[in-house]
Amino acid sequence: MRKITVLFCLSLGLNLSWGQNEAFTSSLYETYEEFKEPTLDKRRIKHRDIQPLISKWKSDPAINVTQVGASIEGRSLQLISMGTGTTDVFLWSQMHGNEPTATQAIFDILNFFAGSSFEAEKRDILSQLKIHFLPMLNPDGAEVFQRRNTLGIDINRDALRLQSPEGQTLKRVRDSLEADFGFNLHDQSTYYNAERTEKPATISYLAPPFNYERDVNESRGAAMQVIVYMNNIIQKYAPGQVGRYSDEFEPRAFGDNIQKWGTSTILIESGGYPSDREKQEIRKLNYVSIISALYTIAKGNYKDIPLEDYEKIPENDRKLFDLKIENVTYPLLGNDYIMDIGIHRLEVDLEGHDDFWYSSRIIDQGDLSTYYGYETFDGEGYTIVPGKVYPEVMTANNWSTKNVLNYLKQGYTYIKVKRTDADQLYSMLPLHMVKEGYELPEFRLEVGRNPTFILEKEGKPAYAVVNGFLIDLSLDTTRLFIRWKAGKANAMIFR
Repeated sequence: MRKITVLFCLSLGLNLSWGQNEAFTSSLYETYEEFKEPTLDKRRIKHRDIQPLISKWKSDPAINVTQVGASIEGRSLQLISMGTGTTDVFLWSQMHGNEPTATQAIFDILNFFAGSSFEAEKRDILSQLKIHFLPMLNPDGAEVFQRRNTLGIDINRDALRLQSPEGQTLKRVRDSLEADFGFNLHDQSTYYNAERTEKPATISYLAPPFNYERDVNESRGAAMQVIVYMNNIIQKYAPGQVGRYSDEFEPRAFGDNIQKWGTSTILIESGGYPSDREKQEIRKLNYVSIISALYTIAKGNYKDIPLEDYEKIPENDRKLFDLKIENVTYPLLGNDYIMDIGIHRLEVDLEGHDDFWYSSRIIDQGDLSTYYGYETFDGEGYTIVPGKVYPEVMTANNWSTKNVLNYLKQGYTYIKVKRTDADQLYSMLPLHMVKEGYELPEFRLEVGRNPTFILEKEGKPAYAVVNGFLIDLSLDTTRLFIRWKAGKANAMIFR
């Protein structure tokens, strides 16, 4: 009887503790806009964008800001520290220059700790932990929105040779802190999905292995338990959209080595979320996830989570397209074939690397029944036909956006223009522009080609696909343009 009573009390204590934590994390999500850093509203952030924010914290007596290194091109690497506890937690972000989601979230988290709400919870965290943020490890890569640093290497494969000053800084800081917990913050491709589901892997976690055998010691086990805690939180806001990153051991990687060096290391990868082009909802989930993790580490209640729950998180898969067209009829050389088409809308940076446009490609075709799409169109009963070039040359005198829908309904997906500015790279209209005299190549569905064609039903154009964007031709002109602009869509210019 005594044993049953003890177990009951433990269970009751866990349930009460979880209930309190759940109320806190729910409030974090609901009040997020109060703490969101408004100056960082796009993914392509640069070193100069975060300097005023870091400078702001230098005057706060509760926060210590230290320059701990510099990039190859001389940009400062700064560590922001707070808290008076005995458990050190080290968070570093943007090791890859084009992976900024968690960098934005770090400044939201700093605003949270500086705010006037959640005083009891912040006291619990900061009295138990000393938290250290290194918000942009690869500022040179961020400057041109590329993965690698100026040396051309992947910093996350430099943990052994330590040739990059950025990698040297990361190792030196980790060693000086002898951090108990480490958060390795990244972005992953938006085309990852939670295994065997159509849902994107919006957030993926990993407790990196420290050897080829993928053994679990106390340090790695603690990381697994914290990950399970975070997963339980995120499931409330992105159900089924959490993945578990592959735990194949990579002896050159920082995450694997930092785990090996005795820091309980947690990898967070920010993936995709429907209609979240700038990853602002995912940024919010990072904010909630990370503060929740800090809270459970401070309280110590993650230790009661069963280790086996970590393996229950679905693995990452990579089977998502931006647009998947299923069961469409494709005529070729006198025969009809049933085809699935998988399309990616690939980003092309504008000069200055502050924004981008889309140059879409067919990524795969054939039987794609094991793949999924952010947008999926059932093409049964529809036939692919090539888009045509409108015969007249467009000038300011004979051109109007009101005519776009009529052109598409007649099967035209290209318009001829007398000239385009040399710096004009794409068309904001749902029609490709071609220079007078441009000859379209022979139409064929082919991996690597730009996806532009008409979908006919009963011999009439019903949908158009222009640069990988699906256009419903039953819409009126106003609604067509509203949807086109809402999707931040563009067509191409062919010269």
